[in-house]
Amino acid sequence: MRPGPYERHRELLRSVVRAIAAGECRRPFTEATGQDAADAGMRSTRTAGKVFRSLLGRPFELGQPGELGRVHTESSPYGLVLAIDYPRCDPGELVAAAGRGAAGWRAAGPYRRAGVAVEILRRLNTRSHELALAVHHTTGQPLQGALRAAGPRAQDRALEAVAQALAESERVPAELRWKSVDRGGRPLQGTCALVPRGVSLLIGCPDFPLWNGYPGLFASLVTGNPVVVAPHPRSVLPLAITVRVARQVLAEAGHSPDLVTLAVAEPERQVHRRLATDPAVRIVDYTGSARFADWLEQHARQATVFASRTGLNTVVVDSTDDYRGLVRGLALASCRCNGTVRTTPQNILVPERGFGTDEGHKTLRDLGADLGDAVDRLLGHPARTARVLGAIVGDEVRGALTDAARYGPVLHASGPVPHPDHPRADLRSPLLVRLRAADERVYTREWPGPVSFLVGTESTPHSLALLRRTVARHGALYASVHSTDPLVLAAAETAALDAGVHLVENLDDLPADPSSALAELPGCGTHFVTGRFRVVRSRRHAPPAEAPDPAPARPGVAAELVDV
Repeated sequence: MRPGPYERHRELLRSVVRAIAAGECRRPFTEATGQDAADAGMRSTRTAGKVFRSLLGRPFELGQPGELGRVHTESSPYGLVLAIDYPRCDPGELVAAAGRGAAGWRAAGPYRRAGVAVEILRRLNTRSHELALAVHHTTGQPLQGALRAAGPRAQDRALEAVAQALAESERVPAELRWKSVDRGGRPLQGTCALVPRGVSLLIGCPDFPLWNGYPGLFASLVTGNPVVVAPHPRSVLPLAITVRVARQVLAEAGHSPDLVTLAVAEPERQVHRRLATDPAVRIVDYTGSARFADWLEQHARQATVFASRTGLNTVVVDSTDDYRGLVRGLALASCRCNGTVRTTPQNILVPERGFGTDEGHKTLRDLGADLGDAVDRLLGHPARTARVLGAIVGDEVRGALTDAARYGPVLHASGPVPHPDHPRADLRSPLLVRLRAADERVYTREWPGPVSFLVGTESTPHSLALLRRTVARHGALYASVHSTDPLVLAAAETAALDAGVHLVENLDDLPADPSSALAELPGCGTHFVTGRFRVVRSRRHAPPAEAPDPAPARPGVAAELVDV
């Protein structure tokens, strides 16, 4: 008899669970490179290109219920004609179909669910280069960046979410041994069950649909919740491929494919808002602007909302012993992927009096001029430009670049940059504007694209106070501090803890995601997993004859409850 998905992937799952428990980093998909990846079935770039091109100009079939018509909403910023039609389904029908399959998925138990989830990831891994092309041509990310955000690294991130969900599920004991009696003196015994919350909604991110979408998708599946995926109209294809693979694996494993469905519609239909407020939707995952995250928390009251806000990424400059490294790192972070990555710095807080460096005292004017020169040098080589910059997809970014330049002296103007291979692509260099600390109404607004502000403050303590207040109020994905003073670093760490933001200290080359050394649980720790299920207990009279203690249904898990 052929082993099931859990049996096939048991060792991989257990190794990742152990690594998370030990605080270690385990990245099996990323570590399988070269021949290892080929042996695991990953398609070559050439084959992936052929498969990707075969999707263009054709209907994308999923076999979902409630289809009302066809819709296409994407266009490639690199000039490629996509013309992919997706099924436009009745949102209510998708939610109802997900609910019908929920009972069987719950009964499958966490081990079988985790096995199916890993099998989905394994098949997605074989299509990494195809997924990268889909991200590249819908979000505008450079191809190398798209592979990082859609390939093995994103799959490892999802695998960590699977392992975390399995570990939290194992904490729920199947059998409870009661040391109590009822009023009649008869002994009691009980059981314990993990009950999923219900239908989960994943609202896609327009810039990083897979990197930001996978944790919620797989955490919901492993904890027993069916998922309706509502991609951003601008970047449907990456999540559509993911949904198709998930439906195939679910069907092969004997489960309803409608446990994962795709909800696509024209932008004006606002299908994500309709789904978010559907009474049957009990979980909502979203990464993006703080404004829409606030809307979800105010209106999707029937659901548990896991919202990760992009917010105001902030850099505090106090002093440095590597000034050139600091400038290069800020320039690269400002340019990378057209300012859409998680480490794009929006607010750079520097004392008006300047700061100490290994090259002597530097003023705000010095930093602004040097940062502008570093950007120009970085983008001076066409091949490097293609690797670093992304193509602008929507008018929102173009408008922001024009609007932000009106609020202060422009230290580096944003201008068009030619792409060596795609002359129709709209690439822009980053904009750097100098502001005062009093211009809080400007720099506390979340600006899309490559917009950064050099903000003069009274002192480093003032900079840290601004970080604490603005990030706590408006959110951020990371903060960075540069200082040679241990006391300043300690104060920055305290400010980051107060604001609830990840902190990077004295790193010039900012990591692609400073929060993902281990499984990232966006914004709410382990509640990102445990908030997706409830624990329901029952008690009953024990059999008259004394029976041996029941063995735990899951290895190493049992509970002793004592009534007092």
